[in-house]
Amino acid sequence: MYILVFFSYNLMVRFMRLSDLQKKDVINVSDGKKIGNIIDINIDDNDGKIESMVVETNRFIANFFSNREEFSVKWSQIQKIGEDVILIKTENF
Repeated sequence: MYILVFFSYNLMVRFMRLSDLQKKDVINVSDGKKIGNIIDINIDDNDGKIESMVVETNRFIANFFSNREEFSVKWSQIQKIGEDVILIKTENF
């Protein structure tokens, strides 16, 4: 499955596979901590755009602070998709 990812910071359009996104660590830019990894995406039925990505949290964070093992990251929260990591901005962790 290919996902169209638009990087507005350099006006470059790039195709990525979901499996490529799943290999990247999701990092919270607010504190620099690894949150987890992408396990799925949510797509808007009407326009086909990505609404959010489902992140499976690190086991330590999920077990120590809450019972949640996964949560959704809105597309607007993604600051940058890099070669190895996805930087998001969230205050929830």
